[in-house]
Amino acid sequence: MTTHTQAATSSWSGRPSELVRFAITGLAAYAADVVVFNVSLLVLRIDPLAAKALSSVVGITVAYVGSRYYTWPAGPRTGTRRAVVTFVAISIAAAAVQVLCLWATHHLLGLTSPLADNLSANVLGMGAATVLRYWAFRRFVFSPLAVDKRDRPGRPIER
Repeated sequence: MTTHTQAATSSWSGRPSELVRFAITGLAAYAADVVVFNVSLLVLRIDPLAAKALSSVVGITVAYVGSRYYTWPAGPRTGTRRAVVTFVAISIAAAAVQVLCLWATHHLLGLTSPLADNLSANVLGMGAATVLRYWAFRRFVFSPLAVDKRDRPGRPIER
């Protein structure tokens, strides 16, 4: 049986394959987001904001399923509701990192070209958001340490 200490201090031996699985999951989620956005916008002629909202939901869903069953398949199986809520909150925080990078370069640095906007939001912002997602998903969603004591089997229901 793995203790909390062992889980928290696990060796880095499996980390490279975990990082590759995380990258594959992220690329799949990103591709789903971009495809749904462009089909919604260009083919279905949906309003751009509605198209982005729809594509974001699809991207976050693909990311959760991929993370749960491919990137971290050995993660805890209890506390699923809490894990989903935490996953979505982290995803929103990561999106905010991208917007903050865009805002800073656009409004503080005065770099307003489409190229500058894309580099700040989709390269710098995406890179920072990806680091945040990896750390936070691994620590707060898919780690054995992430299981809420209230969600553990055998614990009496509190009324």
